[in-house]
Amino acid sequence: QVQLVESGGGLVQAGGSLRLSCAASGRIFSNYAMGWFRQAPGKEREFVAGISRGGGSTSYVDSLKGRFTISRDNAKNTVYLQMNSLKPEDTAVYYCAARTENMVTMSKGTVDYWGQGTQVTVSS
Repeated sequence: QVQLVESGGGLVQAGGSLRLSCAASGRIFSNYAMGWFRQAPGKEREFVAGISRGGGSTSYVDSLKGRFTISRDNAKNTVYLQMNSLKPEDTAVYYCAARTENMVTMSKGTVDYWGQGTQVTVSS
């Protein structure tokens, strides 16, 4: 079992930045590919970004490339999502995800563990 706890969400003005963190515990963190998803009100949960076990490979949804950056620190059992140039349409609950297979692209059905989510609200 892997426990994932997100932090770093909050309210930010459009154009601002936030860095989300996800701390993992319970199993060997470096055994899992990690990812971030988000879910806006009334919408499906969507993949945002993924990173391989060692951090050498990443994947992003096309619409967010260049603004969001995923990274991980295996010594700290933590994965991060740096979000820049935020827009009101980025408002959502952001979820951390862990996948046993070392695949950087994920779908909801391929995630093995989820965090509880952290709210990000971008005001215009």
